[in-house]
Amino acid sequence: MQNLHTRINVILESTTPIDDRLQMICQLLSDEIDYYNWVGFYFKNGDRNELKLGPYVGEPTDHTIIPYGKGICGQVAESNEVFVVPDVHAQDNYLACSLTTKSEIVVPILKDGENIGQIDIDSHVIDPFSQEDVDFLTYVCDKIAEII
Repeated sequence: MQNLHTRINVILESTTPIDDRLQMICQLLSDEIDYYNWVGFYFKNGDRNELKLGPYVGEPTDHTIIPYGKGICGQVAESNEVFVVPDVHAQDNYLACSLTTKSEIVVPILKDGENIGQIDIDSHVIDPFSQEDVDFLTYVCDKIAEII
C-alpha cells in the first residue's frame, strides 16, 4: 500500500474541488484493492447528529442519511474510533447496504479532535481487513482532515 500513499498525496495536493478529489480517492481505492467493493465518505450533516453520504464508488445505497448511533458508521460518529467488522452478519447494529457485503471497516476523519466524517469500506469477503488497512486508511483520513 506504500505506492498508494504517494498517489493519495498527489490527489489531495491538487487544486481540483474537494468532492472531486474525494471521488478520485474512492475510485483509486476501489480499483487498486480488490477486496474494497464499496468505498465512500460520510460527513456530519450540519449541526444535526447525523451523517450525510458524500462521494462514493460502488452500488447505490439507500443509506444517504445515517443517524448517530445507527449502524457501523453511526457508531463511529459517536465513538471516534476505527471499527472493523469481520462478519457483518454477526453484528447486531448493522445497516445492510447490500446482500453481497460480508465485512466492513469505518475510519473516522478527525479535525481538531472533532469527528467531521469518515471513510466507509465494504467487502464481499469475510474478514479481509488487517492492521495494514487500518493504518493506511487512518493515514488517508488524517490527510483529508488537513485539507477540509
